[in-house]
Amino acid sequence: MKKDTQTKENLSFRPPIVVILGHVDHGKTKILDYIRQSKVAEGEAGGITQHIGAYQVMQQDKSITFLDTPGHEAFSAIRSRGAKVADIAILVVAADESVKPQTKEAIRIIEEAQVPYIVAINKVDKEGANIQRVKQDLAENNVLIEEWGGKVPSAEVSAKTGQGIDNLLETILLVAEMEELKPEGAKGKGVVIESHLDGRRGQIATLLVHEGHIKVGDWLVVGPEAIKIKSLENFLGKGVTEAGPSDPVVVSGWSVSPSLGETFNLVDSREEATKLAQSHAQLGKSALFMYESGPEKSKAKVLNLVIKADVSSSLEAIDQVLRTIHSEEVTYRVIDFGMGNISDGDIKKAVSSKAIVIGFHVAFSDQLKLVAEREKVEVLTFDIIYELLEEIKKRMSTLLDPEVNRIPLGRLKVLALFKKDVKSQIVGGKVVSGKIKRGALVDVMRSNAVVVTGRLGQLQAQKADTDEVAEGSEAGLRVDFFNKAMTPNLYIREGDILDIYEEERIQRSI
Repeated sequence: MKKDTQTKENLSFRPPIVVILGHVDHGKTKILDYIRQSKVAEGEAGGITQHIGAYQVMQQDKSITFLDTPGHEAFSAIRSRGAKVADIAILVVAADESVKPQTKEAIRIIEEAQVPYIVAINKVDKEGANIQRVKQDLAENNVLIEEWGGKVPSAEVSAKTGQGIDNLLETILLVAEMEELKPEGAKGKGVVIESHLDGRRGQIATLLVHEGHIKVGDWLVVGPEAIKIKSLENFLGKGVTEAGPSDPVVVSGWSVSPSLGETFNLVDSREEATKLAQSHAQLGKSALFMYESGPEKSKAKVLNLVIKADVSSSLEAIDQVLRTIHSEEVTYRVIDFGMGNISDGDIKKAVSSKAIVIGFHVAFSDQLKLVAEREKVEVLTFDIIYELLEEIKKRMSTLLDPEVNRIPLGRLKVLALFKKDVKSQIVGGKVVSGKIKRGALVDVMRSNAVVVTGRLGQLQAQKADTDEVAEGSEAGLRVDFFNKAMTPNLYIREGDILDIYEEERIQRSI
């Protein structure tokens, strides 16, 4: 929380900005909630009535800023625009589940960002907790904590009871002190961490100040827009006149919703702001859900999507996670996207393009559910972005051709020929190896080459129908050919070998 007066010592120290990453359900949100409820000044915690993407707490009379974002997807979306958003990351790993796929993804993101981090082993009080296993699994993923001779600090915590939370906060301050975080410039500069449409105030955005100060009346340039700050609110929803380094602050009065990760700059005048915004507009901004084309993509099977989300940052986060899907055989195309609840127009677009409607943190009315059922449109809604990603990957995987495994059964040598027609042939012979089964596939072999293929349609032993004939026994069988046009040389001859087998089709995944 920002103080009205600051000492010279405080001015030389910039509060650390912390982001929490980790696998879904490992306790990221619960840790943030516990810290917010226990460390925001008493009587003020209840004042946090809206989600603005960040908040501040006090520990040892020092301030820490926590990013309360959708997770590592939003962190990646911000970084993709080249903005430095956090000074320190916390990697949360549940003591009862250890390292999971999204934990590994978070490790990769942290390492790519080259940001110092702390491991928080959560749920240490839970039955089945195995802290040593977590440390071992982390080491196998090249994360060596200090206890194991590495350089990564760690803390064992319980978001449920608060155990170890103070130690985690003190470790954050220690890492911040080692990083020597200081205000780098006098000119106000920072990044957009949240934006959405507010029914009362219109478009609002949360800005995170990185350098300098911004105050009411200042001119800011954010992408192609220049705005004059009419009001500032801190994370408690209280009006403030100024915000400094590491402060999250809510600014209202935008004509368009600024994008997650967009940087903002303080300028001296309206004229300078207008000029800079125009130059940004000419450069353009990166478009969401751009479809990648090319020779390999033109051959790929496509899953069509219509996407609706609550705020622009969610759309950008979804765009980022979908970009992690890579396949040469199948891809996705976003037919349409937007903010707000799922509408009748979304259903109509899905009908015309044979698309699935994806909703994230949005409502889907019972009336529209009936419309979707009638139109045979599938609508899927999510509150966790990781689950959204996994479901889309699963749907794309169903478009992949399955992997086919051949399972050899047996061989029969043809000793006699009976009836034949354009579709099938009846022959007799002896099973020389393995066994043969009714319904199995047949390769007709002649001089060690496949002449024709088919299916074993009928099987008899000792003039009685049977499902299976074993090695050493004689059998009569009908082979139903797959070839639509049978020529004389394709029919089975005496002495041919029938190679009998089954095929197992395994659904692949991306």
